[in-house]
Amino acid sequence: MTGLMVCVAVLATASAYGVLRKRHGGRVRVRGRDDGRRLDAGRLGGELGERATLVQFSSAFCAPCRATRRTLGEVAAMVPGVAHIEIDAEQHLDLVRELGILKTPTVLVLDAGGHVVRRAAGQPRKADVIAALGEAV
Repeated sequence: MTGLMVCVAVLATASAYGVLRKRHGGRVRVRGRDDGRRLDAGRLGGELGERATLVQFSSAFCAPCRATRRTLGEVAAMVPGVAHIEIDAEQHLDLVRELGILKTPTVLVLDAGGHVVRRAAGQPRKADVIAALGEAV
């Protein structure tokens, strides 16, 4: 009987953790302006958008990265002046460390000047990305 109670307690705790983790993953949230950091085309390996840029940090075997690439590409095609740049996190470890990227995919929303205005860890929803662009443009 005690073993069953322990099993139920562990299962309940793991379920609660999973729900909280899923709830916060992929949310686009404000993180200030990342201490005034500005990213330029040379550091990102692609041209910034006239109005905003969606920067995606990915890794080779990341399934959510493929879905995020598709979502960000659709949004960039839909909103004039917005560019999408994908960066292989494994090939740019210095930038990953500098920006505090802890998991892939991570998406940074940059304004026209290259300043980080929003960030999302995990796979963001299209509606959240569009809303975040409102902050950048």
